[in-house]
Amino acid sequence: MDLNYIVIEGNIGAGKTTLSKMIAEDFNAKLILEQFVDNPFLPKFYKEPDKYSFQLELSFLAERYQQLNNELTSRDLFRPFTVADYYFMKSLIFARATLKEDEYNLYRQIFNIIYKSIPKPDLYVYLHMDVKKLKENIQKRGRDYEKEIPEEYLMKLHEGYFDFFKQQNDIKYLIIDSNNLNFVENPDDYLKVKKLIFAQDYSVGINRISI
Repeated sequence: MDLNYIVIEGNIGAGKTTLSKMIAEDFNAKLILEQFVDNPFLPKFYKEPDKYSFQLELSFLAERYQQLNNELTSRDLFRPFTVADYYFMKSLIFARATLKEDEYNLYRQIFNIIYKSIPKPDLYVYLHMDVKKLKENIQKRGRDYEKEIPEEYLMKLHEGYFDFFKQQNDIKYLIIDSNNLNFVENPDDYLKVKKLIFAQDYSVGINRISI
């Protein structure tokens, strides 16, 4: 496959950042990771979501646009392709799950203006995982501000991603059921995932695979 730009996405705790790092190291690819740790609104949002949701989503929108605009417009000639652990549309998916209707309508107007200038990936990989497994992974990685994330919120995000897949039908989506995979501790699982991503071409639209 002729891939210049790959996105690895998934719900919170699905392993998208880990897999992105593994692929980048394996192929010497350019790596783009979402910079969320330093966002001052994130811990506040998990404690008081109604109060801080709009500030959080706007700050993420600005940060994601600035990062992707800088990284994707400056090609690294010594790297075969670029892999990122998020796509810009993530902003709209999370905003839909957190904002009130009037806030979301305003947010979407701003988003639509910016979105047109962001390059689309050659392949969008989505790691699908059940909410129960997501919660287990979130607890394992031990970020204090994430430990109280309710299952209802994770389910809203899950539904938001699949609504996005149905609406944006001009992208190649590879949805991998990763409930039974552990590509961190099991090299064979990583090889399976890598083969799925790189060994064949996919049609535009949704391509679902279970391992």
